[in-house]
Amino acid sequence: MTTFWNFILKETKHILRDSRTMLLLFGMPVVMMLLLGFAIRTDVKEVRTIVVLSSIDHATQSMIAQLDASDYFSIVATAPTPHEAEQRIRAKRAEIAIVFPADFASLRSRDATVQILTDATDPNMAQQYANYATSILSSSANGTSLLATQLLYNPQMLSAYNFVPGIMGMVLMLICAMMTSISIVKEKERGTMEVLLVSPVKPLAIIVAKTIPYFVLAIMILIAILLMAFYILDVPLAGSLFWIVAVSLIYILMALSLGLLISNIAQSQLVALLLSALVLLVPCIMLSGMMFPIESMPKVLQVVAHIVPTTHYISAMRKLMIMGVEMKHAVTEAWALVGYTVFFLSVAMFTFKQRLA
Repeated sequence: MTTFWNFILKETKHILRDSRTMLLLFGMPVVMMLLLGFAIRTDVKEVRTIVVLSSIDHATQSMIAQLDASDYFSIVATAPTPHEAEQRIRAKRAEIAIVFPADFASLRSRDATVQILTDATDPNMAQQYANYATSILSSSANGTSLLATQLLYNPQMLSAYNFVPGIMGMVLMLICAMMTSISIVKEKERGTMEVLLVSPVKPLAIIVAKTIPYFVLAIMILIAILLMAFYILDVPLAGSLFWIVAVSLIYILMALSLGLLISNIAQSQLVALLLSALVLLVPCIMLSGMMFPIESMPKVLQVVAHIVPTTHYISAMRKLMIMGVEMKHAVTEAWALVGYTVFFLSVAMFTFKQRLA
């Protein structure tokens, strides 16, 4: 047992001595949280808006005032015709135009059609602009509410609510899997792994000893992310903190198991890094639902997306952190992560033994 703890201590000192590794481990989560939380935003704010109307009356004035008073739209100009508004949008002097018919006030509410023109070169943002404008205009048309919208779980529509679970999934996966695989492959490249394997300590104990420091570091990084999310980005921890941490620990174990598997396949640090980037980074960003909704993907990619372990973790964190549901509503995702952990660990142990033979 003393030898086992000495292995853990040796690996911990090795990690702490490497300042670049420590900067990567703790700097990457902080930078990503700040960038995606503050700089990269998908929520609608201060959209430059042009109003097209031939005459103004109480009804149009009320609706325009409602648009301008919101945090979402800023009236920058008026135009006499839709063509002129389109030219302003084409010149990038506005993102959206609201076109009122000439006889808007005299029409019945069911016949009064307000046209919305928006730049759809970015279709996702164009749809958001149109949805926001439709909601505001419908609720203020003729003083009656034609559409009642209630935004659950994220009433301010802050993009950080969406990004934080995704960042947690991506960062924990990269740190645990990539750093573990590179650490073990480094030992193989230097030839020290063979020396360790012929020591009195069993090979399984050596592998466990090398992964424990990364497990502890991952827990520290998880705590740092949760603290930043709650106190800096104002992302709520609406659900049970116990279950948030419990599911995260399962995910960390799964990522460590995947790192062990990659280390058995790769024979150099470069190969381990490339495998980690190919197997982990691209699916985590593109297919996990972190950046793009899975429901909008083709059916084939939806199937692939649900194979990616990070997809299940992000889904569970959104349920537990943002929605605040009970654990029974996230049990499917939790069992999926347990299954991946058992699978990756079993294959890693099998291939490791095969290599020793």
